[in-house]
Amino acid sequence: MSIGGLAGRFGLATHVLRHWESTGLLEPARAPHGRRRYDGGHATRVAVVLKAERAGLALDDIRELLRAGDPAARRRRLDAHREELRRRVAEARACLDLVECALGCTHDDLVDRPRFQDLVAATAEGRDPSDATGAERPTRWYGP
Repeated sequence: MSIGGLAGRFGLATHVLRHWESTGLLEPARAPHGRRRYDGGHATRVAVVLKAERAGLALDDIRELLRAGDPAARRRRLDAHREELRRRVAEARACLDLVECALGCTHDDLVDRPRFQDLVAATAEGRDPSDATGAERPTRWYGP
């Protein structure tokens, strides 16, 4: 299939596939007149790259994972990525806790709440905000 056909199959712009080719993620065959030609194997490769991107992997990491002949090296790279994902999930949970707590606060102005002021001061000073509340995570920065 043509580059337009493959790109259209996945809802991508053709320049995305050209970029992936320039980074070594795709290696299309060439027709006699130089046009790129793709087959089912290329479609599978595009699907793998898209899934890996959704998992948060950078294109360089995806390329190295696909090329890695050493299972131990692939595992080390994936372990490092897993730890980064865990860190980001924990950060997102803390953000969600903050928003849910704010939504649950019955006070007119959160900024005047002492616990909120402690949390902001800790963050501004570069300290762990949980130190300001004495909890593992600041889940309630509003209250009496």
